Amino acid sequence: MPLYICNAAKGAISNAAKSKIAEDVTRIHCDVTGAPATFVHVFFFEDAPQWSLNGKRALLFGSIRAGRTEAQKKQIADQARHAIHTQADIAADDIVTMIVDTPASWVMEGGDIMPEPGEEAAWLAAHEAKMAQQHAS
Repeated sequence: MPLYICNAAKGAISNAAKSKIAEDVTRIHCDVTGAPATFVHVFFFEDAPQWSLNGKRALLFGSIRAGRTEAQKKQIADQARHAIHTQADIAADDIVTMIVDTPASWVMEGGDIMPEPGEEAAWLAAHEAKMAQQHAS
């Protein structure tokens, strides 16, 4: 968590561009929210029927932990859209971005409920200690 899903028309985004977009979206999310990069997941699909994109070529859907400001969500959406535009050479008007809030308590990462924004350091320390203990057993 966060989970970003980019669905595009077949062939609209090259594999090289997907890699760069994933890096950009991860960096953008971390820069804007302060969340660790290990939390960010970016997936790509090319199975969007043209009608489902309302004539657009790509859609980026982001589900992020609730508690971020409207300004942060707008910044993520705008910068991610720009990354897709730049890396995939898709006109900005042909890209839809949307960001939705998901309560941290609804999401598990590595078998643990996600922390609230701002509680990542303590969560990571506890999670890593748990993983180390499990691997030692």
